[in-house]
Amino acid sequence: MIHRGTSTGAVPSHRWLHATAAASLAAFALSPAQAFAAEPFPARPIRLVVPTGPGGVTDILGRAIGQRLTERFGQQVVVDNRPGASGIVGSAIVAKAPPDGYNLLMVFPTHVVNPSLYASLPYDTLRDFAPITLVSAVSTTLLVPGSSRAKTVQELVTLSKDPASKLNYGSVGRGSIGHLAAELLSSMTPLNGTHVAYKGSPQILTALLQNEVQYYFIASVASALPHMQTGRVRALGVSSAKRLPTVPDVPAIGESVPGYEALGWNGLLAPAGTPATIIDRMHREVVQVVNSPDFLKLLANEGALPVGNTPAEFAKVIRADIDKWAKVIRHAGIKPE
Repeated sequence: MIHRGTSTGAVPSHRWLHATAAASLAAFALSPAQAFAAEPFPARPIRLVVPTGPGGVTDILGRAIGQRLTERFGQQVVVDNRPGASGIVGSAIVAKAPPDGYNLLMVFPTHVVNPSLYASLPYDTLRDFAPITLVSAVSTTLLVPGSSRAKTVQELVTLSKDPASKLNYGSVGRGSIGHLAAELLSSMTPLNGTHVAYKGSPQILTALLQNEVQYYFIASVASALPHMQTGRVRALGVSSAKRLPTVPDVPAIGESVPGYEALGWNGLLAPAGTPATIIDRMHREVVQVVNSPDFLKLLANEGALPVGNTPAEFAKVIRADIDKWAKVIRHAGIKPE
């Protein structure tokens, strides 16, 4: 005979139901960080948004990282190209995505330039993203036609003072690293040139060879090397603080213009609020990818240098570059849209 009292230690059915309901409500009340910590990461595919079209350096590096993280995680990292509005379209997608580690963003310098170029953005550049690491940095290279009278940066500056010269310089668009590298030099020297925007680097190189533009800060020296070797273009300087191993005979512009430095870069962000444990895990994995021999070779082929700094260090780079390029944009008189 079964007694239905409580002396046996059994929980009455109505109390069991209440306890179960309370536990369910408590589970739903977990913070996002607690909920995500409860499941192993990653448990499903990760989306890596690349805010450019296929084929550029940002896309190439993003796909290389995605492929290697897929191998390391055992979960697919899917590259999602979302070009448009200088990276704003793709960035907005990630800024509004769940902060669960399954949404990443591969950014380039327009990320820190856009706050000065646009009157409003659909996200806050500092508050809406969590830095993971700066993947790589790349120096631009100042090129002139092989027929140019300028053999040094200072000679180019002197040449620009001649009213008959009327120098033009090319870039791939307003706010691009090539545009801002030129304007930074103009803010530090009397260099005077008129900006001409082109669809892409191949078109600018053609214009340079035909002397339609008289100088150009190319984003990757690798694509200019064949023309440099034939003497059709001349490199006057690199925009990194030190000379590049790939072109050791080309001086750093800072050697003649102290303090000059203009670097392009690529880095990884996640939505703000992504748990610190996931940011730390992602950082460790990406840094190992960046320092792997095959990835280092890829970077060298693109004329880029490995970085792999900490999230805190990357955050400092973002803040410093926002301030740096804001000053250059004001000096150049570029108005926000």
